[in-house]
Amino acid sequence: MSKRLTVMVDGRPVQVDAGTTVAAALWNAGVTAFRHSVTGEERAPLCGMGICFECRVTIDGVEHCRSCQTLCADGMQVKTS
Repeated sequence: MSKRLTVMVDGRPVQVDAGTTVAAALWNAGVTAFRHSVTGEERAPLCGMGICFECRVTIDGVEHCRSCQTLCADGMQVKTS
């Protein structure tokens, strides 16, 4: 059985298994807009392997983190848009 972690996504707790990427945690929590472009368009993961940079979010106060390349940690604070 996998260890369960709690990640805070835009202020709400989300339970995930250890080893889950932040992008997967956001999708599983129903988040479809990870950020907005400079023209206001919703953006979300495209490539899933860290090349496109469309999945960027703020993690523990650090902006522009690639969520598809970052594993969740217990108590992690994730902010979209």
